[in-house]
Amino acid sequence: MSARPFAGRERALSQLAGNRAAGRGIASICSAHPLVIEAALRRGKAEQSAVLIEATCNQVNQEGGYTGMNPADFRRFVEAIATRIGFPPEQLILGGDHLGPNPWKALPAEDALTRAEAMIAAYVEAGFRKIHLDTSMGCSGEPEALDDAVTATRAARLARVAEETVAGDRPRPVYIIGTEVPTPGGATHALDTLTPTAPEAAERTLAVHREAFGKAGLSDAFERAIGIVVQPGVEFGNTNVAIYRPERARALSRALDRLPGLVFEAHSTDYQPGTALTALVDDGFAILKVGPGLTFALREALYGLDAIAIELEAMRREDSLELAMEQLMLDNPAHWRAHYHGTPQEQRIQRHFSYSDRIRYYWPHPQAVAAVDRLMVALGQRDIQETLISQHLSRLYPAVLAGTVEAKPRALCLAAIDAALKPYSTAVNGPAVR
Repeated sequence: MSARPFAGRERALSQLAGNRAAGRGIASICSAHPLVIEAALRRGKAEQSAVLIEATCNQVNQEGGYTGMNPADFRRFVEAIATRIGFPPEQLILGGDHLGPNPWKALPAEDALTRAEAMIAAYVEAGFRKIHLDTSMGCSGEPEALDDAVTATRAARLARVAEETVAGDRPRPVYIIGTEVPTPGGATHALDTLTPTAPEAAERTLAVHREAFGKAGLSDAFERAIGIVVQPGVEFGNTNVAIYRPERARALSRALDRLPGLVFEAHSTDYQPGTALTALVDDGFAILKVGPGLTFALREALYGLDAIAIELEAMRREDSLELAMEQLMLDNPAHWRAHYHGTPQEQRIQRHFSYSDRIRYYWPHPQAVAAVDRLMVALGQRDIQETLISQHLSRLYPAVLAGTVEAKPRALCLAAIDAALKPYSTAVNGPAVR
């Protein structure tokens, strides 16, 4: 499949990258796990490419979010990792995802929007450049989903705060608009096929936002809108993945020719095969968001190491990481209880092995950190024998055998995440990247 020369893709991506040379697209790394961020930055350093890392409204906000970090904290956290590995700071792009009233939607709309304004200001003050304005959800007493006009008016209200927050000659934000966002963290039901966004819906999104920004006196800010979130027909549930089918999104893809200066942003691209990711970029979905798929790969590596530690009698089975995480999730069910259903056994399997990967919410917990540390101490700096890697970390076995991945615990974790990142590099940079 050959890439179509969509009008404005180069302009939109160069705006995002600070007018530096941009590739065909960019992966958006949506994770706060330090090993995921390190793996992404190491790949960017090796490729000499920009890296886009995004925080979500629930994960990071002025009240701390579930990570306990505000936007300035998150920036320092990412920059510390970048400094340690020698990643060029000018190549780092930070973004805010789903920024709007969602964390406070149980409150009346005005209260929720006031807090969303404070969150937007905190993100912009901290130097986050890419701002996804997501005001599509209803608040207390409102419908679950709002109409386009109300959504756009509220988005413009938040954009005004962003514009007023930028100080001096600092770069102004670029904006992502759009409301057709897949369920954050994945669907909770089995998936068959998904209907892509109708082209006219994408065009209407652009029109109503342009009008709302214009009425608010923010026409200049709207010129920095670089993308629209749409549904290209990709998603993942607890047990299966809806794979991109280009023929179903053909009409939506062609709509980009009528949306100058914009690209489409695709959410929930986790677990898509490399060919599907490349096809998405070919078809104008130039921003590919990925998060749970990366921590899923990390969890696979950690559990593989857990099994190896038990095989080596470096750790007792009753002290295993998997048992520690199970107890932690049972004691603190808020992050999974509404998402995993079925028999007790089915829920147990989902807690650990679901594509939704809601176990990722637990890795920052002190008990989880201590359990991972125990595993790493138990294994130490030993070289793990190839046959155990073949048995318990089979995806990494060829690279270990070839000598391109060191057979040490931390290196194996980073390699597992990098293997999940590699198809994104190929998709956004072109097939020549290896």
